[in-house]
Amino acid sequence: MRKAMTFKTRLLAVAAVGVALALPMSASAHRGWMVPAFTTLSGDSAWVTVDAAISNELFYADHRAMRTDGVKVIAPDGAADKIQNAATGQYRSTFDVQLTKPGTYKIYTASNTVMASWTENGEVKRFRGSPEDFAKQVPAGAADLKTIKSSSRNETFVTRDKPTLEALKPTGQGLELVAVTHPTDVIATEAATFKFVIDGKPAAGLEVTFVPGGSRWRASPGEIKVKSGPDGAVTFTLPEAGMYWVNANVRSGETMRGGPGMGGAPGAAPAPATPLAGDGMSASYTAVIEAQRP
Repeated sequence: MRKAMTFKTRLLAVAAVGVALALPMSASAHRGWMVPAFTTLSGDSAWVTVDAAISNELFYADHRAMRTDGVKVIAPDGAADKIQNAATGQYRSTFDVQLTKPGTYKIYTASNTVMASWTENGEVKRFRGSPEDFAKQVPAGAADLKTIKSSSRNETFVTRDKPTLEALKPTGQGLELVAVTHPTDVIATEAATFKFVIDGKPAAGLEVTFVPGGSRWRASPGEIKVKSGPDGAVTFTLPEAGMYWVNANVRSGETMRGGPGMGGAPGAAPAPATPLAGDGMSASYTAVIEAQRP
């Protein structure tokens, strides 16, 4: 027989529900990150190990590992470099980068995708792929052409000896950070400035969020939100030393990722293609930076 709930038990249950409701929604979001063991170091034979995961808590690997096959490295002279000793577990991936040259390295993943629909000989056609394949496969001046472009970028930065800027040059695709304050030169309690561009142009009115790591042990996530000016610049002050997750997103028009007409159920006849509802774009930027001790 079930025992009646005591008054004390009822109070505890109500309190637990209240705490759950009070938790911020962002605490349950899955966020991708790459965290280097160091962001500044020196020495001719320097190496850095990077943890990479997708998690609920920053920077605590509690959801799933980030794949490493798309991770790229740009060396201080702008040349492509590579990760080494990559390993993937259930909740976290790790890899090393050898810092053979002095200066700043950018470690990143990036993707750019185009969805399109158009009419050809009275039939709706659909495309989904890279911008390069779009240019090759979709006829120039196609009738009723609609496109939805999406891009995402996830970065972190490591400097050996002195900071440099060559590896940080924007590509002109998607949402990107342009260093005003160098990302490995951010100092806790001191004002710093980043500039953001979208497809090479200033990202005005962009909301940028900075979240310190260790939220698992805090009552609130400690988010800092700032909005960019007409030139895409944001000025911010990080209150404490440590690692911070940086995030910004841009959306306009249609942003659906799938949609009808891309195929039917497995084994079934392909569904007729249907046109996209309209043009649109979405872009996201994520980085991990360290605020150094003053």
